[in-house]
Amino acid sequence: MSGSGSVQVRDLWVDLKEFHLRQINLEIAAGEYFVILGPTGAGKTVFLETIAGLHQPHQGHILLNGADVTDVPPERRGIGFVYQDYALFPHLSVAGNIAFGLKLRRMGRKAVEERVAAISRLLSIDHLLHRMPGTLSGGERQRVALARALVVEPWLLLLDEPLSALDPETREGLQRELARLHQALGTTTIHVTHDFEEAVALGDRIGVVNEGRVVQVGSPEEIFRKPGSEFVARFVGVRNIFRGEIHPGEDGYRVLSLDGVKIAVVTDLVGQMHASIRPEDIIISREPLRSSARNCFQGRIVNIANKGTVVYVTVRVPPDFTCVITRRSLEEMELREGLEVYIAFKASAVHIF
Repeated sequence: MSGSGSVQVRDLWVDLKEFHLRQINLEIAAGEYFVILGPTGAGKTVFLETIAGLHQPHQGHILLNGADVTDVPPERRGIGFVYQDYALFPHLSVAGNIAFGLKLRRMGRKAVEERVAAISRLLSIDHLLHRMPGTLSGGERQRVALARALVVEPWLLLLDEPLSALDPETREGLQRELARLHQALGTTTIHVTHDFEEAVALGDRIGVVNEGRVVQVGSPEEIFRKPGSEFVARFVGVRNIFRGEIHPGEDGYRVLSLDGVKIAVVTDLVGQMHASIRPEDIIISREPLRSSARNCFQGRIVNIANKGTVVYVTVRVPPDFTCVITRRSLEEMELREGLEVYIAFKASAVHIF
């Protein structure tokens, strides 16, 4: 139903006094689902609004499908925008809201009705067309906002924190819906969020933003496994981040010296470096581990943090290593603070940067 266009952002600078975007360069392929991930106040919404034409950059260019749209007014860019708060017109019915952009284009009544019917069926809201926005649930309002943005067949769809105002169950359902819609329509999408799990579930690629800059771009796996900085590592929940000296080792491995502990790592880097280990890559046991993992240490449990479905266990070797296990594993192993345990992880699980 919709088209899809490539996006190039070249050396983009925006100064809004309280928010700045600095030297942003991005290439987004036609049909890609690209997620902008970052903390509150990082400039994510300002970036979307600049792409949409709501802010004028003081430097740089925005190209859509190869055409420079930096000075083109918002209504002529072929962009659909879904705001965090949905921004539905309260005085219009669901059908009226969805049809709004089509009527601005002076489309014939029959064509408008056909388009509205088609997109509302796709989003499973065809039974709501007569309702007013004030009578809808959050998930229903979000679907109406999506329909209104998609019905005009945009080249590019911009989503500003589209799931943040929803309860967990509704959020999960709409997340699946966004993936399904993208598969069905193939519309190039830029989705802004501060939620890493959401970014991983939806993004073909992720751009991590901090303080108005893009600090890393990569596949969800690259961002998740190979953070390029301490900020990215912390933001994506690595939990185990260290700084130490890397020396030559044996058998093709190098050695990271850390608080007197020597950790086997796989890297070409030497000298003072950061290292990160994801908590799910660390095995914990009450017995010495018979494992192929190069790194095995004895330590003492200093903290157990129950997060409901999973439990984070911090073991002091030193340094402190945090691993993640299920609640069932916690009960079966009868782990408690103060207990002596063993941990193990592979050399390849240690990411050096």
